[in-house]
Amino acid sequence: MRKIISLNHVTLDGVIQSGGGPLEDPTGGFTEGGWQVPFRDPASGKAVAELMSRDFDLLLGRRTYEIWAAFWPHVGDTPYAGIAKAFNRATKYVATNTLTSFDWVNTQRLAGDAVEEVSCLKASDGPELHLWGSSNLLQSLLAAQLVDEFRLWIYPVVIGHGKRTHPGGVPHHNQGRPHEHLSPRRSARKVAASTGQSE
Repeated sequence: MRKIISLNHVTLDGVIQSGGGPLEDPTGGFTEGGWQVPFRDPASGKAVAELMSRDFDLLLGRRTYEIWAAFWPHVGDTPYAGIAKAFNRATKYVATNTLTSFDWVNTQRLAGDAVEEVSCLKASDGPELHLWGSSNLLQSLLAAQLVDEFRLWIYPVVIGHGKRTHPGGVPHHNQGRPHEHLSPRRSARKVAASTGQSE
């Protein structure tokens, strides 16, 4: 059984859209992209680097895959080279009924019902599955109770609109469900790193 871990950079009001730059994901008229950038610091980078040193595969929705495939394979010799190497090495499982060809190496398509496909993938042998962004896919997997763990980097900023981790509130079956809160950290720039596991 493979663990599914949802990882996100998130604002205080739950927005996960386009944290890395203004053009990362402007869908829905979102113009506040890049809100994460002023808060980056070595401590936050170290936490991400620790995750990248583990064996993992990626689980992505179509939109997040398209954004990442246009960036990570082309990073080159930059401060992000280590992350790019880990992402390029990982198998990318993409939940999509529209994309049929993929230029990014080690990419596999999950077509049909996303919940059924991910359930089968979760039941297979292999490393843990890291789900970054992919807000629509995340909602489906949360509703099906397939997410085992959350890793959140919480930024001291409020956006007011945009794609969120829980746009309609916490699903009813998760209300009151016990979660173990593990290893909270805070960076010099007030970014709180938090891990929660379903019990």
